[in-house]
Amino acid sequence: MTVLVTGASGMLGRAVAEQLLADGEEVRCFQRRPSGVRGARDHLGSIEDSAAVTEAVQECSSVVHLAAKVSFTGTAADFDRINVVGTRCLLDAARKAGVGDVVYVSSPSVAHSGSSLVGAPAGPADPTHARGHYARTKAAAELLALARSSPGFRVAAVRPHIVWGPGDTQLVERVIQRARQGRLPLLDGGTALIDTTYVDNAAVAIVACLRRMHQAQGRALVVTNGEPRPIAELLAGICRAGGVAPPRWSVPGLVARGAGAVIERAWLAAGRSEEPPMTRFLAEQLSTAHWFDQRATREVLDWTPAVDIEEGLRRLESYYRR
Repeated sequence: MTVLVTGASGMLGRAVAEQLLADGEEVRCFQRRPSGVRGARDHLGSIEDSAAVTEAVQECSSVVHLAAKVSFTGTAADFDRINVVGTRCLLDAARKAGVGDVVYVSSPSVAHSGSSLVGAPAGPADPTHARGHYARTKAAAELLALARSSPGFRVAAVRPHIVWGPGDTQLVERVIQRARQGRLPLLDGGTALIDTTYVDNAAVAIVACLRRMHQAQGRALVVTNGEPRPIAELLAGICRAGGVAPPRWSVPGLVARGAGAVIERAWLAAGRSEEPPMTRFLAEQLSTAHWFDQRATREVLDWTPAVDIEEGLRRLESYYRR
């Protein structure tokens, strides 16, 4: 196969591209800056640029679509343009080019309305009730992608939950930096149970979805390590791996949600581009349980995670020691 991986300059996209190369596939990477994936052919461009996307998908048999605006801040139009319009552009180009299979990499947040999720299945994507512009637009794009699935153009969605690992700038680096600065509180004592996904497990699951498209097409599958832990325990493990003290102070979740909503509005009004210290969505994620039933995912993909949390933290610690 020749597989196009969009968003391969990110941690998970790079891991997916490297996994495909290790499996002997020809890989193309499409993103705005060089991917750094050795052995892959880079196509540089924006997912909103139909000409660049059309060129990238030529002669590809499959696509793994990870490119997205992932942020806690930004305007609604920014998220719509990249996450929804960009996905539509890719799907149109892929279908016209004769691509057979597309794995759309989504997020469990597309079906999260702010309440706890305890052993939950992969609920339907719901743009109306999803929390924040990122989740809303990922939900809309997932529905758009799955609606295109047909026998000749098979589409499936994989929702990796809180992906982390060495080189992660979205979660790990922010946790360590804020802990070092003394700006990382626990919400409600950090007792909420959450599940996460080590990056190598997420990459293997996404590639497995490509292999098992006859089973997965038209479906959305949540992928996690299947090891729910109190969030305080997970944050402490990441902090220790990074050589900083874990957070010791706690804030009521309700207070953090209110503060997050105020900070979001102030950030947007000021036009600030850096990530805010707290948002309502982030406060909800840090103070509510969210872990998922993995039985359907593992059956459909014929996959189980190979790296448990303890091994993942050991690898993270080794990364920071180097």
